[in-house]
Amino acid sequence: MKNFIEETTINNLITQEIDALKCLKLGLQKAVLPQVLDLMQNTQGRIVFTGMGKSGIIAQKIVASLSSTGTPSIFIHPAEASHGDLGMITPQDIVMAISNSGESKELVDILNYCKRFAIPIVGITKNPNSTLGKYSNYVLPLPTTPEADPLGLAPTCSTTATLVLGDILTVALMERKKFTKKDFQIRHPGGKLGAILQLVKDVMHTGGNIPLLPENAPFPQVIVEMSQKRLGCVGFVDSLGRLTGIFTDGDLRRKMSPDLFSKTAVELMTHAPKQIAPDVMAAEALRLMNEKKITTLFVVENNKPVGIVHIHDLLRLGL
Repeated sequence: MKNFIEETTINNLITQEIDALKCLKLGLQKAVLPQVLDLMQNTQGRIVFTGMGKSGIIAQKIVASLSSTGTPSIFIHPAEASHGDLGMITPQDIVMAISNSGESKELVDILNYCKRFAIPIVGITKNPNSTLGKYSNYVLPLPTTPEADPLGLAPTCSTTATLVLGDILTVALMERKKFTKKDFQIRHPGGKLGAILQLVKDVMHTGGNIPLLPENAPFPQVIVEMSQKRLGCVGFVDSLGRLTGIFTDGDLRRKMSPDLFSKTAVELMTHAPKQIAPDVMAAEALRLMNEKKITTLFVVENNKPVGIVHIHDLLRLGL
């Protein structure tokens, strides 16, 4: 019986939250969403979010999403605003205030301040006729569906809808600004995301650290170069500086013979070695190495080597 009750609760809650999102979709189709996005995209300042309680928590998540995707945003707590934090809001900013009912008394000081200095207000509320709705230049409506808890009071459907609305704003602005993976990586240099978004040119060895020799180099010179650069291989270039071959420590074991030291690089090297471009994702380099069962890749532009990446460099990133 207990499991049945819990399963029913889960199904009912999910159904109610889905219904709330459907209502949100219908409401936004009739709302001023394009004008709000224009305002957010063209502002010379920041997007200032505010809200009390659960609305404030959701606002902080939206701020984090916007800021990390190219739209500078901050959160101001309504209670702190009344004690000096109003000074954080400038005439170039936009204020986006979240209140399910639209009657959060703590927002009044912020709303009055914005009106005094002609700072645009976007209200996010289910009641356009509320105090917040009347103060706002634009209103993004939340669904009027009931909350999903047994009492119909705890923020459930309303907070889910607000969170999704924030995602809509974030993704729409990313598309408008043509936000790229490189832009994303710049704002996420640490952690797993930063590692995944690294480019080959960010991790490759360059300059004098690249093991390179002319393709007519004698074999003793090949051994010295491989030992000094300690990457397990040597690349070879022709008279025009184009990469033509590679010799690895594996090749050394396979081709060991009494006359090995009398040969030149061109007689021993593997022609047309695997290579990669510098602007390719580091994760793609690791995929190629795993697929070809190799540990190094020369990085090439216009057929000329500009770097080399070792599998250990990529593993250190946590890929």
